Amino acid sequence: MKKNILVYVSIFLFGISIHAQSSIIKGKVIDVKTNEPIQFATIENLGNQENSITNVKGEFSIIGEVDDEIKVSHLSYKPIIVKLQNDIIVQLTLSHIDLNEIIVIGSPLDDISQSTVINDTEKRISQPRSVGHLFNDIKGFGIVKRGAYASEPVFRSFKYEQLNIQYDGGMKVLNACPNRMDPITTHVIPEEIEKIEIVKGPFTVRFGQNFGGIINLVSKNPTKDQLGFHGSIEGGFETNGGNIVNGASLVYVDEKYDVTLNGSYRDFGDYKDGKGDEVPSSFKTTDYSVKVGINPTEKQRLQLTWRQSFARDIDHAGLPMDSPYDDSSLAGIDYKLTNISDKIQSFSTKVFYSEVDHLMTNENRPNFMMVDAQSPVSSSIYGGKLELVLTPSDKSKVYIGGDANIIGREGDRTRIVKMMNGNMLSNPMTMVDKIWQDASLNDIGVFVEGKFKVADFTTLTTGLRTDFISTSIDDPAADFEALYGGVIEEKTETNISVTTSLKYKKNGLQTQLAIGRGVRTASMLERYINHFSVGVDPFEYVGNPNLKPEINNQIELSFIKKFKTFELGASVFHSFLEDYIFAQVNTDIPRKFMPTTPPVFAKQFINLDKASQTGFEFNFNINTTDKLSISTDVSYTRGQNKDFDEPLSQIPPFKANIGAKFEEDRYWISLNTRIVGKQDRISTTYMEQETPSYGTIDLRVGFEPIDKLSIGVAALNLLDTSYYEHLNFSFKNSNTLSGRIYEPGRNFTTYIKYKF
Repeated sequence: MKKNILVYVSIFLFGISIHAQSSIIKGKVIDVKTNEPIQFATIENLGNQENSITNVKGEFSIIGEVDDEIKVSHLSYKPIIVKLQNDIIVQLTLSHIDLNEIIVIGSPLDDISQSTVINDTEKRISQPRSVGHLFNDIKGFGIVKRGAYASEPVFRSFKYEQLNIQYDGGMKVLNACPNRMDPITTHVIPEEIEKIEIVKGPFTVRFGQNFGGIINLVSKNPTKDQLGFHGSIEGGFETNGGNIVNGASLVYVDEKYDVTLNGSYRDFGDYKDGKGDEVPSSFKTTDYSVKVGINPTEKQRLQLTWRQSFARDIDHAGLPMDSPYDDSSLAGIDYKLTNISDKIQSFSTKVFYSEVDHLMTNENRPNFMMVDAQSPVSSSIYGGKLELVLTPSDKSKVYIGGDANIIGREGDRTRIVKMMNGNMLSNPMTMVDKIWQDASLNDIGVFVEGKFKVADFTTLTTGLRTDFISTSIDDPAADFEALYGGVIEEKTETNISVTTSLKYKKNGLQTQLAIGRGVRTASMLERYINHFSVGVDPFEYVGNPNLKPEINNQIELSFIKKFKTFELGASVFHSFLEDYIFAQVNTDIPRKFMPTTPPVFAKQFINLDKASQTGFEFNFNINTTDKLSISTDVSYTRGQNKDFDEPLSQIPPFKANIGAKFEEDRYWISLNTRIVGKQDRISTTYMEQETPSYGTIDLRVGFEPIDKLSIGVAALNLLDTSYYEHLNFSFKNSNTLSGRIYEPGRNFTTYIKYKF
């Protein structure tokens, strides 16, 4: 009996001790200038990993001890670490008004389900050839490329228009070339991108059609606390290709306005692969951008954006033509009004216009002596968005809005036939082939998305989107028109997308279950291309104006657990794909150009009844010491064309990234290994070929000899591995390339940046 009493007393005293050590402490978060309360600020106790969120009055309560360190953060404010006190008042300083960010980290009421943010700093010392190359080391991604200049991301089994890629939360530049020599990732310089935001599926309805995911390329913005003139000068050199990069930026910030100027020049030569063979890959680009921000009041922001890109003498190792020039322009206006009332958090609007002027030619190719082919093509897009953010209560947030994208493409191919049947023609024949047939596609969408805090650490998100689509061609080719009954009427459709997700976040653990239905209308190429080779195979492709929209019904379960010294994360996903758009050989459509040259039939775009994708991603990060960290991630996607009983085409193979980084105050060293598995699940209908496995190692070193000056050196592909990516195009540009674009061999780089 005495033993039991002692046990009970011990438990009671232990409970008193725990209660004395940890209790509920209350506080408030306010704006340092206005003293206004800040809603949805996140408070994290760094000692016990407890979390809390401020209510509409800026108030919070959290479990902890006096003098515990807490981190207080909010999207629009600089994070701060302070010691916890009873009735503490935390003052936050405004960082900048976020017009461009679409993904929010920290508050479960703002987080988009299955989203992530990639802050890439190491790119600054290895000058990637284009923004597309920044995705090379991100789990779940591969790169499809037609040459060193024209590369773009593929995520899981989704590519091209299946991914919604945009700048700064909504602006776009669309390719004019049907072969995608000029994807959106070529029209902005990598050094201008501050971070990459990714939504991993149809789990938000607020940013346009979302079939397979959203990629937002966020450019750098000034912050209001950096008054006066600022800027940087940077430049780099690569040994493999003799590549040169130069860039500069100038920023002026005032309380009421700010101006940002960026400029860049890049001159990349032909590189050598791991076997020592030269790969045609040279290009030159000149880019500049201007941003002007105006702050009429503390609650308002107006921003004007103008940028242009000029590319010259582009060699495409993966295509039968090159690009003498590729020019683009983008103009945009953003406006945002915040903290309107207790029930209205913000109103924002965005309008933009972009155009691309592009030329394809075979002037430097072997067949130029027989035929001179010139294809000047162009694309344009008018777009805009309105969004109203409501806060009916401190446990809910509702987004209501609409967006529009008005797309037009035009351009023909002119062929001057100089030789026929092996004989030179005394009078060359001139022929004009219609490529885009002056096509247009208009998408006007409306959406509503709500986030509801159903428990202290659990958030429910639901969204509904409707897209109203209209498409037409104004100058159809006679054979294309005849193929579809002699008259091609304007097509209209109404597409409905929905999403719902549940997120739990507490004590460093975050789990999410998301279900979404994303609907994508057929692209202009899939609808209207007319006997043009746009695949990795030698077939001519023919569009189909009667295509139904394809549907992605996706479910994804993920978790992240943060411990004191390491982080563990994983996700599994499955997609039921309906009316999947695919190109099939049609023996009723003969080849139009060189009709006796195999293959003698064309491919036509059709809808499949059923297809699917399944896969997983896993990551493990550990901080072995305050200065040494190790990161590991793996990803794999398996896609299946159920109608043809074969794999889906162009899926990245199994990939693993392993990295180690050591950081001191003035220098850091990183070693990264990328291991890519063999891809033997291939589409025979798409004429894919198996690709072998490979591994590469990159070594990077960065240091700051003096304040504001940073120097980086790198040895990329340190082992001089000879390899090629599964997703590259296999046009046989030379005998040595054997129908593949081999990646650069060993490459030494240096990059210097001075800030002032």
